[in-house]
Amino acid sequence: MYYRFGKVFHFISVLLFLFTFLYFYSAMPEFVAYELDENGYAVKEFSRSAYFYTGIILFAVLNFALITPAKLIENKSTRSLKQLFPTGDIFRDYMLTWIYSFAGVVNISLCIMSLFIHAINNQNEIGSGSYSFFFYLIPILFVVWIIALFWILLQKFNSIRNNSTI
Repeated sequence: MYYRFGKVFHFISVLLFLFTFLYFYSAMPEFVAYELDENGYAVKEFSRSAYFYTGIILFAVLNFALITPAKLIENKSTRSLKQLFPTGDIFRDYMLTWIYSFAGVVNISLCIMSLFIHAINNQNEIGSGSYSFFFYLIPILFVVWIIALFWILLQKFNSIRNNSTI
């Protein structure tokens, strides 16, 4: 049941990424800078179309790689996954929720990265220093999600150990 909330969160994060990425892409100059020197001049830059295709390909590859294990668990694709996460098992629900929500967190971090690139290239509108909170937020979210994964796996292994001792 909980994994549906994870799916909704992932879907909303996909829509958020697409909206923000396309919005910021439309405001980019012909050459997109991603590193500035101390005077505010572009040190490293690439074309606007390369930025677009790189961003979309990165987004698609990350989402495919992160959602594939959840789909394998949901569809019971292998015998070992069917035995490890049977239908009705609470840990199956927890694991699916974790996978979908982690993919959502990755998508939100991609949104923040596109916001930062936008802030670098449009410094008249937005100062890149005003978003430093987000750069601390994303690693904290990653750490919390990884700790949650280890907690889920530890609980699952303990339940397997308790059921196997007869």
